Amino acid sequence: MSFTENGPRKPVTESIRVDKVSPKARMGKTVRIILIFVIAIVGLVPIFIMGMTAFKSRSAIVQVPPQLVFEPTLEGVVFLLTDRSNLSGKRLEKAKANADQLGLFGQVALRSGQTITGPSDFVNRLKNSLIIAIGSTIFSVTLGLFAAYAFSRFDMPGKDDLLFFILSTRMLPAVVVTIPLFLMYRQIGLYDTHLGMIILYTVFNLSLTTWLLKGFIDEIPLEYEEAALVDGYSRFQAFFKIVLPQAATGIAATTVFAFIFAWNEYAFALMLTSQQARTAPPAIATMQGRGGIEWSAIAAGSLVFLIPVVIITFALRKHLLRGVTFGAIRQ
Repeated sequence: MSFTENGPRKPVTESIRVDKVSPKARMGKTVRIILIFVIAIVGLVPIFIMGMTAFKSRSAIVQVPPQLVFEPTLEGVVFLLTDRSNLSGKRLEKAKANADQLGLFGQVALRSGQTITGPSDFVNRLKNSLIIAIGSTIFSVTLGLFAAYAFSRFDMPGKDDLLFFILSTRMLPAVVVTIPLFLMYRQIGLYDTHLGMIILYTVFNLSLTTWLLKGFIDEIPLEYEEAALVDGYSRFQAFFKIVLPQAATGIAATTVFAFIFAWNEYAFALMLTSQQARTAPPAIATMQGRGGIEWSAIAAGSLVFLIPVVIITFALRKHLLRGVTFGAIRQ
């Protein structure tokens, strides 16, 4: 035993604090987890049904009750990517006799009594969607970023009124302005053009991007820019080297929302395009089959149309999660 001046040394015991979770808190956590799981399942049910429908045959799709176990087929993909004509009589018998000479798509079409006459327009419609969505997203985010910076950092007469005016453009339903836009686009030559749709989507997305980015830029401390200006940076240098890196999370989140709007938009694309610039949403909705509605092709087109949004959202998921707590930047 060791001693000190005041007597024997007392043994030191380390106490480990154990946080006990109350049964009520544990039950609440379990309920929240179950609720999130149920909501996720409910949200994924339509996508699951759409995926199954894309690989079902026509007879399996219309069967009641629906089949959960079925033999998959590529009918939906073939019907989506090709144009076909119906065969009957001697033409059908001749085609079946030469079935070995047909490719995979030709054999699938032949099972439905059809022959492939050429590629469909769906690939071009998907390409138009990519061009218009990417172009309008770049322009709307870029213009919205500069506008948001100006509203956030500078005082100007009627700033609140201007912000409300910008937001008010988002309040108009598309059907209200479609006819005036149609007449105007026909007069100036922007009807059924990529440029016309990019300009239109940029204008309608500009209010969203401006308001979102202004909120992100407001959370960036002004002292950062003031220190850069004191060090000899110009206003543009401070913007590009200080504000832009700090706002990268907000820019990524805003880009996702702007892209999704332009990618999914239906009303303007239906009324203001016909052949050259028609996008995928109206093309899928107006898809006609041979002898009936080809639900498998519609489901396959919807599934393909969903993939780019999933890829972009998954690629920027970290920025989206950080964007939710962007206001926690330390002063």
